[in-house]
Amino acid sequence: MRRPKGIKTKKSVAKRFKITASGKVMRSSAGRRHLCQTKNPKRRRNLRGTTTVHPTDEYRIKQNLMFSH
Repeated sequence: MRRPKGIKTKKSVAKRFKITASGKVMRSSAGRRHLCQTKNPKRRRNLRGTTTVHPTDEYRIKQNLMFSH
């Protein structure tokens, strides 16, 4: 039996971004995967946690996350 066609969430985008209750898009900081021994502790500390996505990119991310907003 054929599956019904429709709008689907892009799973690769869903794993990388989260949308807050107020509608902002959050992302994790880049530069934490490897080569951390060359970065100083202050720089590594500031790369922890999440930051907001720039408003120019928010629209495209929300288009790929259909059922999250």
